[in-house]
Amino acid sequence: MTRRTMDPLQAAEAAFRPAAPKAPEPAPKAPSLPGAKELVSLRIDREVLDHFQADGPGWQERINEALRGLVGVQGVSPKGD
Repeated sequence: MTRRTMDPLQAAEAAFRPAAPKAPEPAPKAPSLPGAKELVSLRIDREVLDHFQADGPGWQERINEALRGLVGVQGVSPKGD
């Protein structure tokens, strides 16, 4: 009886090939709702934060308005103004 010899590298690859799962395809990005807000974590300079917080509550909306103006995007006011 003749013994079949196999290259060790090929044997290792053959042994792990069936066990390797197929990489999942990335899920398509769901369309966002008009006017919906995204929760993000953002690092900004303390001076910038102090500037927007100086006028009290609503500082996050003021930052959003400033950024929208900077990129030239108009949006719907959440208050319907």
